[in-house]
Amino acid sequence: MDSHGQYEQRVVWAVVRTGIGPLLLAATRDGLVNVVFHATDEVRDGALERLASRLGHEPVEEPGSQLLTEAIRQVEAYFAGERHAFDLPLDWSLISGFNREVLRELARGVPFGTVVGYGDLARRVGLPGAAQAVGMAMGANPLPVVVPCHRVVESGGGIGGFGGGLETKRRLLALEGVLPEPLF
Repeated sequence: MDSHGQYEQRVVWAVVRTGIGPLLLAATRDGLVNVVFHATDEVRDGALERLASRLGHEPVEEPGSQLLTEAIRQVEAYFAGERHAFDLPLDWSLISGFNREVLRELARGVPFGTVVGYGDLARRVGLPGAAQAVGMAMGANPLPVVVPCHRVVESGGGIGGFGGGLETKRRLLALEGVLPEPLF
């Protein structure tokens, strides 16, 4: 608590090694707030600067924090093939409006090993003509992997775009049994 008896907002982070490369996980007392792909030093530093700017608090590296322990455990279990769903508190403060609504529907309505089309997801949130807006929401997802935007594909069978890169999307879909493992 701070000197006024209020809970101080903290942002803690850690980098987790995974089969798709390093992921930055950041959390607040409200839950996991950000997951960032390809968390090399340069990418990590940029992500931390954006978090500080958006949340108003300097993120602190603290992999042993209670705020991160369960998120790290579940992410590691997912990549080990031992977990098919995340059960974590999520801090949605980095996203709002339509994008938040779409991502919440994605998180609760598209389980491990399945995919949904952009248009189908738009219909699920009551805006059947908003497939492009759904694509924009996927690109704005602050919690990829945990909120599985990799499970959203083109209605014609194409893989669609992905902020983490198409190879990362293919590998996540292969991990979930939707696509075959890459040959090399």
